[in-house]
Amino acid sequence: MAEHHHHHHLFHHHKEDEQLVDAAGAGFDYRKEEKHHKHLEQLGEMGAIAAGAYALHEKHKAKKDPEHAHKHKIEEEIAAAAAVGAGGFAFHEHHQKKEAKKEYEETYGKKHHHLFWCEYVCVCVKLS
Repeated sequence: MAEHHHHHHLFHHHKEDEQLVDAAGAGFDYRKEEKHHKHLEQLGEMGAIAAGAYALHEKHKAKKDPEHAHKHKIEEEIAAAAAVGAGGFAFHEHHQKKEAKKEYEETYGKKHHHLFWCEYVCVCVKLS
């Protein structure tokens, strides 16, 4: 079985002695980990969108309020940096999700959903 790496994130911490269990009752639940990383990826994407929107808002305010333009420019730059950071976090979680999926497929094998179609075609070819 592949070694599991514990990742500690800002919003969710696993206890060191906590181990997730799969449906058979042993090992690690890669599907649950994949779902977890997907959720964090989506949070990162939403954070990037929100911070980017706030940066644009502050850019607009800097143009409309020349008296406080310097303050708005600084807030715009901070929001832009936050957007880049959130985008990087989403990118990181996307790769963690792919890694969890790969580990699942290595452990349990790939799931081929097209088998029904293949069996149907084979039966039809035999009948004709």
